[in-house]
Amino acid sequence: MKIALLSYSTKPRGGVVHTLALAEALAALGEDVTVWTLGRNGDTGFFRQVDPAVRQRIVPFPDRPSETVGDRVLRSIATLRAAFDPAPYDVVHAQDCISANAAGRCVRTVHHIDHFTTPELAACHERAITTPYAHICVSRSVADELATGWGVKAETIPNGVAYDRFSSTDPAARADWRSRLGRYILTVGGIEPRKGSLDLLNAYALLRTRHRDLRLVIAGGETLFDYRDYRARWDARAAELNIEPVILGPVPDDTLPPLVAAAEAFAFPSTKEGFGLAAMEALAAGVPLVVRDLPVLREVFTPAARFAATPEALATELDQAITTPDPARRTAGRNLAAHHTWQETAQRHLAFYRDIG
Repeated sequence: MKIALLSYSTKPRGGVVHTLALAEALAALGEDVTVWTLGRNGDTGFFRQVDPAVRQRIVPFPDRPSETVGDRVLRSIATLRAAFDPAPYDVVHAQDCISANAAGRCVRTVHHIDHFTTPELAACHERAITTPYAHICVSRSVADELATGWGVKAETIPNGVAYDRFSSTDPAARADWRSRLGRYILTVGGIEPRKGSLDLLNAYALLRTRHRDLRLVIAGGETLFDYRDYRARWDARAAELNIEPVILGPVPDDTLPPLVAAAEAFAFPSTKEGFGLAAMEALAAGVPLVVRDLPVLREVFTPAARFAATPEALATELDQAITTPDPARRTAGRNLAAHHTWQETAQRHLAFYRDIG
């Protein structure tokens, strides 16, 4: 089967991580897989090495610093659409609203449902749900949202996780992160509204009164969108609280697992998620996990995570995670992460492709 997987970026965002892992797992099963994406900011390849069994098509997408988010979205769609020819493929599978708009008739994975105010983004999001002829969601909760809001029936196929990569990190690499950062709470995903960054900042301020040597470390953050106003509010709040989180930005792919494994706990206060791949990677590493109390995260992470709905509760649960070892919860987390394999995810995708064929 010839399969095209389409994404909007080469950068390390959750949907892109998913696309590459799925492509490699499909190729390992003997399928002919090509990944199409946009090469933003001069990128000619993905953020990590990709199995050579997967073909890559990186469409140049020069940066325009003065461009609005809406214009960038429209140009992204037009650029990918002009380059992509669906004719050679048995399955065209888009992983986000930009690539779905570019592909036209396709399978679409809806990782989570956003609510945009930018007109171009709102229209892009709507078309990317209503135009595809088949849909996949990475959790039942998101599939239920699609059914309720659009009358769309979606297949639920959870993410896989690179369990071995996160569960068996090099002790020297973990020690190096501890030497550089000391004791720390980690979150991955950058500073943006959907990641609950302001709530985490307020929670950390409360937590620091109990753990003076504990730092807040934020990794990741590559995004298509403009969050400068939110970041300015976040910076002002940090100054008001007299705290200085460590902002690493995107980290090299091979250094991420030991960074996760060396954390005292992993905080995941997102207000909107489809699955929570970064949080599942933390469980694979054996790190205590505290997540936002959302139905989707209850679905995915019970009984391995702690749940919190407010900054005060987040601080309390992080404190408990740090001070009260819970071997049973840790074992449950490792078992949960080990259960989610990319091989099974790929097998279920293949079965779905054949059913809709």
